[in-house]
Amino acid sequence: MNPLGWLTSRRRGLTAEQQQRKTALPAHQPFDSTLLSDCRFVVMDLETSGLNVNRDRILSVGAVVIEGGLIDLGTQYECTLYQENHRVTESVLIHGIAPSAVAEGVAPADALLDFMDFAGQCVFVAFHAAFDHRMLQRGLRDELGQRLRHRFLDVAELAPMLCPGASSRQSLDEWQSHFKVVNQQRHHAAADALATAELMLILLSLAHRENLTTLADLESRLRHWRRLRQARIGTM
Repeated sequence: MNPLGWLTSRRRGLTAEQQQRKTALPAHQPFDSTLLSDCRFVVMDLETSGLNVNRDRILSVGAVVIEGGLIDLGTQYECTLYQENHRVTESVLIHGIAPSAVAEGVAPADALLDFMDFAGQCVFVAFHAAFDHRMLQRGLRDELGQRLRHRFLDVAELAPMLCPGASSRQSLDEWQSHFKVVNQQRHHAAADALATAELMLILLSLAHRENLTTLADLESRLRHWRRLRQARIGTM
């Protein structure tokens, strides 16, 4: 089947209400002259059935919002997704999402529509964002026939870029310890999203001190930092 035919077949699987909701989803936020202080950041964390982005599935989504330089604790998203034939795997020992909880979860199409509607016109933020990006991208494609256009910022990149003296730290736990951020329930999507949001607030403050005031400024600095990092790796 050609790609357009595949997308059309996926759309036929949606109800009229789901299709209407999909059509009404907000546009993405480009990396433009929008001030960081005015941007809506949706800090997200996914718990999945494993780490294979081509095979494993999203089990849980947790997200919090940063707007106006503050974490909006009254605006959070948390959902467990139903996945057919979910089995106990090694990942259950880490995130603790039992098959019984997955069996009672929200249908994936509805959960992802809810989440993208919640996210709105935003920039997504995550720790090791490439994984969350690819899993969300695949989930939207498979369940909704929808292309993910939203941009992502990776706290695992921003932290060493803005704190070069602590760049040896690599894990979320290490950065939480460095900035004295308390996470009450590690490997729980909502708790990890909140801890990552607290880190992001600190990093936004550091960015402001370096006169990085817009999304375009931050993206430009990130591109430059990545080039320097690749050059250093190439000389090793």
